[in-house]
Amino acid sequence: MSDIVRQINDVHREVGRREVGGEEARTVLLSRTYPAGAEDVWDACTNPERLGRWFLPVSGDLRQGGHYRTEGNASGEILRCEPPEMLRVSWVMGQAPGFSEVEVRLTPEGPQRTHLELEHVAVVEPKFWDQYGPGAVGVGWDLTVLGLGMHLEGNSVDPSEAVAWMASDEARAFMTGSSEAWGEAHAASGENEAAVASAVRATTGFYAPPKPQ
Repeated sequence: MSDIVRQINDVHREVGRREVGGEEARTVLLSRTYPAGAEDVWDACTNPERLGRWFLPVSGDLRQGGHYRTEGNASGEILRCEPPEMLRVSWVMGQAPGFSEVEVRLTPEGPQRTHLELEHVAVVEPKFWDQYGPGAVGVGWDLTVLGLGMHLEGNSVDPSEAVAWMASDEARAFMTGSSEAWGEAHAASGENEAAVASAVRATTGFYAPPKPQ
């Protein structure tokens, strides 16, 4: 197992439910501790120049109340910004309706140690949740916290190299392991075994489909 795939075990995952505006929302929570100071982690998560080196290019009015857009991915409003502790944004994919927010929370655990929590709360179409479960977004967020860790260690990757890596056996192993880890978190939330197994198969098939023979 590669060092990158092993990092799946560095993340704690939780799956839950929450009422939002009279509707039931689903929550996925990832937490990981990084060997870096809180100011450095905050800057990596909010500085557009650094975000483009490990996450995605970001543009817009990057202040509380402003709107942002990530290249080829989500856009939304910056709802709260409390440096260097908490950032909350709406997270809209295309023209998708409904409630979806992401919150990042940082807690210093020493001069060069920071605990990060990333929580995504969204009202999800029940049929979609039943098919894919939390791994639908969870695998993507696992890739995100992996990229942040590599960046904080000075291992930023050129975007073209990142795209090529996604097709590699190592990436497939990482995404498969992430899908399975989200299945474990899903089961721990009280979901039945058959539903978890079905969702893990569907999520793994989406992110790491079988190679053509």
